[in-house]
Amino acid sequence: MQDLLAAGMADDVRAGLSAPAGAKRLSCRYLYDDVGSALFEAITGLPEYGLTRAEERILKTAARPILQQAGPCRVAELGSGSGRKTRLLLQEGNVSRYHPIDISLSALAHCETLLSDLVPVEGIHSDYLDGLSEVNIRRGDERLLLLFLGSTIGNFSPSEARFFLTAVAARLRPGDLLLLGADLVKSALVLLPAYDDPIGVTAAFNRNLLARINRELGGEFNLRLFEHEARWNEPAGRMEMHLRSEIGQSVRIRALDLLVRLEAGETIWTESSYKYVLPDLQRTCEDVGFRHVHTWTDTGWGFAELLLER
Repeated sequence: MQDLLAAGMADDVRAGLSAPAGAKRLSCRYLYDDVGSALFEAITGLPEYGLTRAEERILKTAARPILQQAGPCRVAELGSGSGRKTRLLLQEGNVSRYHPIDISLSALAHCETLLSDLVPVEGIHSDYLDGLSEVNIRRGDERLLLLFLGSTIGNFSPSEARFFLTAVAARLRPGDLLLLGADLVKSALVLLPAYDDPIGVTAAFNRNLLARINRELGGEFNLRLFEHEARWNEPAGRMEMHLRSEIGQSVRIRALDLLVRLEAGETIWTESSYKYVLPDLQRTCEDVGFRHVHTWTDTGWGFAELLLER
């Protein structure tokens, strides 16, 4: 069984790379095949990328009060990845079972390996909202603690994030909790090295998207002809990742019967990571149906963990 994204990848790649010059883009969700996920794990350990360590520092402090607030509960997680950070919460106990929700079968397998000694693990191979709907079929009045960790909310534009959080709220019962991680606005001097490290791990992570198209769709991209480019778009409040074509070139993708034409210097936009001003995010959450319970912040990096009640 292939990961769920495979079915839609061909259509998305065709649409994104058929766009005119200056408008080509690929969805960041295709960055995370097995190779990309391994590269991202390496990124989280880089000294320039402090986000993951900041969240782990918060969770070490906040895990006990979060679980005390939740009481007896089950835990679900949107986009669980390996589940490494989640262990900090589950080891506090009082959790009947854990539902990682992920489109990657390998991520679900990692979660079960890493966490099944603490709590029964029932993975759900699904996208976020369909998986959450499945978790919400519960017996009795058991509370749900839903995790959306890291800075994944930043991959949505502000309007998309509002729509997504509204949809999440609609799938939760009153009294359920959401733990939401968000990266905060900070200096470009900090952000740019985090997305363009000097040893090139982030560049390899970004180029792997083209390598994945080569592997899965018969693409003929020469990765050496693309440079990784990180940009801080201050007016929009987001980091962007692009792949810049070093020369004018035409690249065939055999499975799509598509010829992609790129001008010299033209980029393919591969990821956005929005950075938040904390009061704005809190206000958005309250607008869509959540009550703010508590926020923990890591001032060393500039990261926030919001505990919200439906």
